[in-house]
Amino acid sequence: MPLPVPSNSAPRRQKPAFRLGLLALCITPLLGGCNSVDRTVTSSVPMEDYRLRHPIVLAENTTKLDIFPARGPGLDRRSADLVRQFGATYRHFGHGPILVLLPQGGAGMANRGMVDSITRILAASGGAPVQLSTYPVGDPQLASPIRLTFLRLEAKVPHPCGDWPSDLASGSTLDGWENKPYWNFGCANQSALAAQIADPRDLIGPRAEDQPDTVIRTRAIVDIRAGKDPGVTWNTKNTSISSVGAQ
Repeated sequence: MPLPVPSNSAPRRQKPAFRLGLLALCITPLLGGCNSVDRTVTSSVPMEDYRLRHPIVLAENTTKLDIFPARGPGLDRRSADLVRQFGATYRHFGHGPILVLLPQGGAGMANRGMVDSITRILAASGGAPVQLSTYPVGDPQLASPIRLTFLRLEAKVPHPCGDWPSDLASGSTLDGWENKPYWNFGCANQSALAAQIADPRDLIGPRAEDQPDTVIRTRAIVDIRAGKDPGVTWNTKNTSISSVGAQ
């Protein structure tokens, strides 16, 4: 005859599962705390990056052109070409008015013909608004040019290079003994890179897409339909080095 099963045996079999669930609840916050650890902090030594010390920034800068008086009532050919190029640069990168500053009290005072020629060339170069003004001349004995200026956006390093706040290898102190780059490191490279950027807005984001070439696209579609390769075939002619300079 089988023995009767006690009424409290079922709860007793539930206790191990209950203990495992409670253990999982206790471990979960600990494992979650491991995910909040900042893995980028590798040591107590600060990261030395020349791009952070000498960043390339966008700033307003003044573009200037000095036109000196020449023979004749107007501009000579060289000065006219410079003013025309100045107007083209303004059309691509400048904003605001173009200031035409006339010397006040100088030996070589600008004649009215030069001013009229400058404003006419600037108007033909892009219709830039021109404002006339004057500037004081420091030395009346020196030639005083007509100065053209406008504002443009420029990429540059916000401070000059060549700053040496500490010695590279001092004998009396521990300056320069750290295993990290010196302060001026990378400044010249950043300045040269900023000077080579034609349009500083390219540092902010990409340009808009141009309109597709309809002729090239149509030719590629026709070649694909005819079972041809739509790519361009480049023919190169190799020259033997041994035959170069042979008599």
